[in-house]
Amino acid sequence: MDTHITAQGDMWDLVAHMRLGSALHMGRLMACNRKLLGYYVFPAGIELVLPEIAPEPPSAMPPWKVARR
Repeated sequence: MDTHITAQGDMWDLVAHMRLGSALHMGRLMACNRKLLGYYVFPAGIELVLPEIAPEPPSAMPPWKVARR
């Protein structure tokens, strides 16, 4: 289990982007931290549990043709 200690001003989408690789993982991050859903902007020192994100398999398509998720 990996965790993230928030800095003043962190938000769900920012943490998901920085620690999980995409803001699109925000829903999974929030699901792992249901007790903290009252926060929109975090104060410093809140411990968030980070979900396991499986690496995406490499694509045979060129990067400009791959749809971003």
